[in-house]
Amino acid sequence: MKILFIGDIVGKTGRNAVKALLPSLVDKYKIGVVIANAENIAGGFGLTEQLVAELFRMGVHVITTGNHVWDKKDFVQYIVKDNRVLRPMNYPPGVPGAGSIVVNTPGGIKIGVINISGRVFMMGMDCPFRTIGPEIERMTQETNIIIVDMHAEATSEKIALGYYLDGKVSAVIGTHTHVQTADEKILANGTAYITDAGMTGPAHSVIGMEVNQIIQRFLTSMPARFETAPGGAILSGVVVEVNDETGRSTGIQRVQLSHE
Repeated sequence: MKILFIGDIVGKTGRNAVKALLPSLVDKYKIGVVIANAENIAGGFGLTEQLVAELFRMGVHVITTGNHVWDKKDFVQYIVKDNRVLRPMNYPPGVPGAGSIVVNTPGGIKIGVINISGRVFMMGMDCPFRTIGPEIERMTQETNIIIVDMHAEATSEKIALGYYLDGKVSAVIGTHTHVQTADEKILANGTAYITDAGMTGPAHSVIGMEVNQIIQRFLTSMPARFETAPGGAILSGVVVEVNDETGRSTGIQRVQLSHE
């Protein structure tokens, strides 16, 4: 099976890139399931029910998020109604929503998806290393194919989790920094890894935001309203090839396409 993971989708520009480019990607790589991090689809900050429905209509099967999941307050009520939209599972007990799901793909194969957050330079969360183990054990009763979205700032924390989970999951894919890294690899025990899948959004921007607004923030240290940048887009992500029976990955390929 081939799995497409789309890196952080930012605003309307990112959504339009997915709409335009996803069908050809699915055809070219014979994709069986599409996972997308979409915590920035609503103007660069958060999600809405309407925009989530739009992504599902485009062909996304599971949506992961991160530290911006609660930016739109109404989304708190929605996330409990649709378990295809995940929030980091290492939020404290009692937080709305779910951090993992096992879905049946269109091809009839079950696949598990886990969304988890790092802690280094991030908000206080439960330990991702200690939290994720029991969930993987539970999932392996249903499927050998498990994809982890590690939403984290620190490269070291992402790499450490990759090695920690090597052989236990099919892939550990980093998100959050919006810059695609060039360290994709298959680890020794069959887990695909990349530190960051990159961003799907405005190509000429500062991680999706309008350039001059960000420069002014650095120059003045004054608070300001940030807006998504205008212009063309890039779609970034990875295609992971997984053995259906063993759950071990046999390939990982970076994807980055332009859309005007």
